[in-house]
Amino acid sequence: MSDAVFLSDVGVISALGAGKDATWRAVSAPTGRGLVRDEVMGQSFWLGRVPRELYVRDLPPEFENRVNAILAVALDEVKSVSDAAIRRYGAERVACLIGSCDNGSETSLEALRARLSAGAFPPGYALAAQRADLPARFARYRTGAFGPAVSFSTACASSASAIASARNMIRAGLCDAAIVGGADIVSAAVALGFASLEAVSPDPCLPFSINRRGISLGEGAAVFVMSRDPLSDATIELLGVGESADASHMTAPHPEGIGAARAMSLALADAGLEPEDVDYVNLHGTGTELNDAMEAKATARVFPRGVPASSTKSLTGHTLGAAGAIELAICWLALSSRNADRNLPVQIWDGIRDPAIPALDIVDAPRSVSRLETCVSNSFAFGGCNVSLAIGRR
Repeated sequence: MSDAVFLSDVGVISALGAGKDATWRAVSAPTGRGLVRDEVMGQSFWLGRVPRELYVRDLPPEFENRVNAILAVALDEVKSVSDAAIRRYGAERVACLIGSCDNGSETSLEALRARLSAGAFPPGYALAAQRADLPARFARYRTGAFGPAVSFSTACASSASAIASARNMIRAGLCDAAIVGGADIVSAAVALGFASLEAVSPDPCLPFSINRRGISLGEGAAVFVMSRDPLSDATIELLGVGESADASHMTAPHPEGIGAARAMSLALADAGLEPEDVDYVNLHGTGTELNDAMEAKATARVFPRGVPASSTKSLTGHTLGAAGAIELAICWLALSSRNADRNLPVQIWDGIRDPAIPALDIVDAPRSVSRLETCVSNSFAFGGCNVSLAIGRR
């Protein structure tokens, strides 16, 4: 049995729009960011909001929340290929693995307000709406897959962790295919929580700039159909996975990027790649002082000869638990037939480098390359959870 694992299709939605075509147009030749000014409980933020007109509305009551309304868009985009996986392997052999940080915080806050003002929770409110496994159970319901359903909440690496685990489950014979990815929203609890950490930029984020002042939050979803056989013409493989733990600080990364560098190096080794084989890196690139500094050091250490790189969070905002899947989706699109000109995803920033950190080859204007066969996507999270994923066309 081959160890190859294929990413036969992807569905994606973010502040940039819904679907593969809208997403690729927005990141390969951006005309602006997906960020807008929005107010959350009296505080103003730059947020990457998914427009409400894109939500799916036909959700049953037990699954009705904003995370699932956004996740449904991504699931529906891969329906033909997820159906093909179910026909080929059987529904019980197709797993659903979804990463998300939110577990119904909007529902819980609304219920708490009602409880405090009226003395009782609103009719129909149930604690099950806040279960961490709700997105994975919803994915099973929406797709008809009946294999293992698992939710991941490893902070901002959640969906990258889900993708790594799906690969392991397929190779271990626990399933033959997986509908895998992540979804997240900017709830009031999320926005105000990051603001309390003084991690939110008052202006649109500027990854790797000397003027960076923090993150811009975003929301969205992306899901892949991963399988042991190709199920479409898009024969893109998950070539390598690298995971590490800093064990350094609850919220701050290791200042020298030791764990981040290890995750990238493990992904390359797992894929059988040398650093010069990689054509593009999608950086975690949050725009915070500490994350960008350590990631620049780690990337320069792993790729001493340089590599084209960008942070697409400058366009989508930081989509938290969905970020790993959305950014791997952008890498998938770069390798796909939609990108016949071999363009690279673009980062928007002020172009003013921080001289205190290594200079990276930031793709900050439309750029085409002569070779585009392999990409790496980084996700680094609170708790020192680091995941790097390498994909390629073979």
